[in-house]
Amino acid sequence: MDLDDFVTANAPREGHDRFELENSKLLDVDVDGSVLVKAGSMVAFEGDLSFTGKSSAEGGLTGFLKQAASGEGTPVMSVEGTGNVYVADQGKRIQVLDLDAGESISVNGNDVLAFEDRVDYEIGTVGSLAGASAAGLTNVYLTGPGMVAITTHGDPLVLTPPVKTDPQATVAWSGDLSPGIETNRSLSDMVGQSSDERYQMSFDGEEGFVVVQPYEESPGQP
Repeated sequence: MDLDDFVTANAPREGHDRFELENSKLLDVDVDGSVLVKAGSMVAFEGDLSFTGKSSAEGGLTGFLKQAASGEGTPVMSVEGTGNVYVADQGKRIQVLDLDAGESISVNGNDVLAFEDRVDYEIGTVGSLAGASAAGLTNVYLTGPGMVAITTHGDPLVLTPPVKTDPQATVAWSGDLSPGIETNRSLSDMVGQSSDERYQMSFDGEEGFVVVQPYEESPGQP
């Protein structure tokens, strides 16, 4: 490939959506006003944009990952102005979701990459997981309308309940589900008392969905 072909082949794609995938690991956000992105995820931007970090747990914008050990939050950035910002997260695959009004999804805080400022969100800890497992799980509850970008290590698998999942491999679930935490004593005996695999998230019912990834994220890992 000569230089001109390389430039042409890898130039930004023209699209009409506010969130456009340049490839499976790079997201182009068309900013006209403001949008929220994970702090540290910006790789480039064009236009007249400003970036403001948000990390106060009491403010209107909150860090959406709390370390189980330290309680520190990983902040989001508010991107304001007119232009395009390109975001990515450690080479993880990006999934773009368009939430209708009233539709909601609960996402592991570490796996939220970006969302429109019109999307409502809350942050909370899932059940008693933080006390049961070293993994902890702080989730962001996102409610549409609006576009949301989440990340996964590898291609996701979407399951329907009833199903049990490894907390460290669980990325998201539909807002109508409320997982419980169960302890599997047989797994404790098999894999050893120090393994977090003895704890599972339990999703019951016959509706909704659960997103898992082929990878277990350790606490504090991107």
